[in-house]
Amino acid sequence: MIYALLVLIGIIGGTVGSIAGLGGGIIVVPALLYMASVVSDLAYVTPQIAVGTSLFVIIFTGLSSTTAYLKQKKVDVKSGLVLFAGSGPGAIIGALLNKRLDVNGFYLYFGLFMIAVSFLLLFRNRLKPIPLRGRWMVEGRPADPADGEAYRYPLLVGVLIGFVVGLISGLFGIGGGSLMVPAMILLFQFPARVAVATSMFMITLSATVSSITHIQLGNVDWLLMALLVPGAWFGGKWGAWLNQKLNNNGLVILLRIVLIFVGVKMIWDAM
Repeated sequence: MIYALLVLIGIIGGTVGSIAGLGGGIIVVPALLYMASVVSDLAYVTPQIAVGTSLFVIIFTGLSSTTAYLKQKKVDVKSGLVLFAGSGPGAIIGALLNKRLDVNGFYLYFGLFMIAVSFLLLFRNRLKPIPLRGRWMVEGRPADPADGEAYRYPLLVGVLIGFVVGLISGLFGIGGGSLMVPAMILLFQFPARVAVATSMFMITLSATVSSITHIQLGNVDWLLMALLVPGAWFGGKWGAWLNQKLNNNGLVILLRIVLIFVGVKMIWDAM
């Protein structure tokens, strides 16, 4: 029963993460910690193990969904590599900082972060685009004109935001998409579909880097990983397919619902 539930968690995490570009960690990490509190056989799962295992699973979710998004021509590879230039080092530092968090502190900070991002998305249509300027600009244009218009942003700002996202990814094990997708939409004016697909590409790379650090720290549970990965792989494919069925506003609404639900649950558990 426990094994079947873990496979199901992998499917749900992979699907939600792929649809919204989050990576799936916002489902996997809270689920593992909750199961650790109610299932004696999983009582050994600490926030560090949950994060390390989640990040390893995210690699496969990211690979699954990214290959699908590449076929759909939704991924901005150039922007993904720019963002990874910052997220890679940030992911390593986040993984090292993770060991300093206790359970209640992890829950509280994680929950507050989720809700803060959801409010940013709530008012995104009322926020005026920030005129980002720089010496080196990165430009992009969706392959499909139906996905939106061209966009541009400063190279250094992209690397800096990538670093912050990588830091949060390594710290909380969420892949970083919960911050990266809103930032790409609000600051860089990415179309939602392109933001989601590019985020999954970047997440795959940064999760790989931070997972190596977590493996060295002994934070990856290989049995949990083996049960979660198959579901996450198929969930990633399914989520990429469902993404095509939603319009840009639908994607943002789904993202907000998931963030608020998880954020409130985590804060409640921290009380």
